[in-house]
Amino acid sequence: MLNDASGADALSDQGRLIRDGSPSPSRASQRGLDGFVFFAADVQTGFGAFVAVYLTTQKWPQVDIGLILTIGSLVSLASQIPGGAIIDVARSTRRAAALAIIAIGASAFAIAAWPIFAMVLASRLVHAIASSVLAPAIAAISLSLVGRDAISQRLGRNASFASIGSGLAAAGMGACGYYLSSRAVFFVAAAMVAPALIALYRIRAHEIDPARPHGGRNKHNLGVSASGLHPLFANRPLRLFAGCAFLFCLANAAMLPLAASMLTLRSSQSATILVATSIVVPQFIVAALSPGVGRKAQQWGRRPLLVLAFGVLSIRGVLFALVVNPELLVAVQFLDAISAAVLGVLVPLTVADVSRGTGHFNLAQGVIGCAVGIGAAVSTAIVGYLNDRFGSQTAFVTLACIAAFGFAFVWMVMPETRPRGNSN
Repeated sequence: MLNDASGADALSDQGRLIRDGSPSPSRASQRGLDGFVFFAADVQTGFGAFVAVYLTTQKWPQVDIGLILTIGSLVSLASQIPGGAIIDVARSTRRAAALAIIAIGASAFAIAAWPIFAMVLASRLVHAIASSVLAPAIAAISLSLVGRDAISQRLGRNASFASIGSGLAAAGMGACGYYLSSRAVFFVAAAMVAPALIALYRIRAHEIDPARPHGGRNKHNLGVSASGLHPLFANRPLRLFAGCAFLFCLANAAMLPLAASMLTLRSSQSATILVATSIVVPQFIVAALSPGVGRKAQQWGRRPLLVLAFGVLSIRGVLFALVVNPELLVAVQFLDAISAAVLGVLVPLTVADVSRGTGHFNLAQGVIGCAVGIGAAVSTAIVGYLNDRFGSQTAFVTLACIAAFGFAFVWMVMPETRPRGNSN
């Protein structure tokens, strides 16, 4: 409950909103969002490679593990656009985020407590759907709090806290799995829901403007009718950016798994620690780079940074094809941090740019999420075929060529989306 001083601050903030139209979120709300992004990343980390490890220790056949993971991926892909639509029409974005994180935590607990096929499948489905709601909810809360003029810096801050959370969680859960059991990983993930909810409810409800992500329109009057969605899907910059997201994930998604396989073949004894290093260290590099990316996106625009991300991805693919030494392969993987930092900020930021005035910021995020999912799925399928048929070098060169095509696509076709007069 707000005390008198806090209430006065809230009224003062509202007064500034009325006078100049610029949001002025309190420090408590900003810190609350920081904490929620951090702990949400902790909860989500348990659903990465740890799922396959845990199910393997439970004597599951690989075909069942693969089926569970594939179904989860397909449901996640199918729920991207509906997840954004849910946030567009939800009465409370904060409540939707709370329900999503609770559902994800419950999924983690269920997997640990009842590792039978039906329960694990149901948990993966719930996790996939809830994650498709959580991501646009975080972006919508961010935009609601700070407004469009400050959203690039806020998204950079989000990406930084998410990367720190993922890195620390991966290290902590790995330690739990080693010293306790692989089941403990999911109990830890479920436990992280409590601090996530505490952080979420530190965000003051009156500072979350439900109309701001929709260009000032009341979202409860938006609906999701076909006629209302036509301007969104007719939006050429949105379609082009979806193409960019598809190409990036097509080139990027299979690169680390293929590199991990090469590490295992070339250095089987130290492969585990090398793969862990190649995952955890880039997370902290992303955390360091993301705030600067947010600032540069406001100063330089979105397009130069998108060009940089594709350029670095193309170089990374070429280096993976040429490098043999396992330690150098890990060093090459560190380049992923640059692209990850850029995309982590630019995806929601560019969506905010191109969906301005449509009233469907969150649904537009779902469209991009769908493009990302398709690109990732096709990437692993293509690379698996190329690696088995022609070798890893050919597979890496192919990914590098796709990234180079994406570079050219952004350079020649993708327009700058930063609003005019919005640089610092």
